[in-house]
Amino acid sequence: MVWVLLLLLAWAVAGAACTRLCLAAVRAAAVDEQAGQGHDLTLYEAAFLSGGPGRVADLTMVSMARQRRLVLARTGWATVVDPRGRDEMERSVIGAIGPDGQSRIAPARAAAAAADAVGGLADRLVRAGLAVPDGARTTVAAGVRQVRVAAVAVLALGATALLMPATPDMPRNLVALWFALPLALTLSCLAIARVEVHPYSRWASPAGQRLLGALARRTGGPGDDRTYLTSVAVRGIRAVGEPDLRAAFAHREQYGRD
Repeated sequence: MVWVLLLLLAWAVAGAACTRLCLAAVRAAAVDEQAGQGHDLTLYEAAFLSGGPGRVADLTMVSMARQRRLVLARTGWATVVDPRGRDEMERSVIGAIGPDGQSRIAPARAAAAAADAVGGLADRLVRAGLAVPDGARTTVAAGVRQVRVAAVAVLALGATALLMPATPDMPRNLVALWFALPLALTLSCLAIARVEVHPYSRWASPAGQRLLGALARRTGGPGDDRTYLTSVAVRGIRAVGEPDLRAAFAHREQYGRD
């Protein structure tokens, strides 16, 4: 009767994962649906909601580089040309590069992403109901990942049970049917989550995601500078068209990507 113990374990894994996902979805749905109405996202806000603090640092560096106030070399070095930041984000980047005016892009990006200016931006977005609070950023997305792991675990436990010697009172096809039930639970939860709460966002609340969609629709033509920066804010460095600029950010791996 070892298969019964494996079945109980499969139910426990599937039930716990699906319960966490359902609770996360309920918390996400409880966000005020009126949040963000009448709010126009800035590029920094769009960057944070799309990719978090690192995306804000990327956007700031790209914006300064396009204005020739910061040189981003394809070797992975940043050099300050104009030390006067026009806003707190630019001042954070300049401060992260250091008093010498030159630094590797990766550590400067990491320091700028951790600056108080970005933290303040995050707090304002959370208070406005547009960003996911820091303690809840593993909610729905992490819940979906846990259910996927649970589905694989149920399959593994079922396969283990089927590989064991069969007993006269319990044919293998009936054992497989019992394990199909927790598997069906996990797969149905994944299907419902994909329909109801997809796409999963680590940073933006449902209200924030709606504003991001509206921002993309309101941007200007292909040659518009704001359109370009909006693409960088929403899509990250992969939206950068200049090969040298893309190469400059290729050195971010050691400090993590979006």
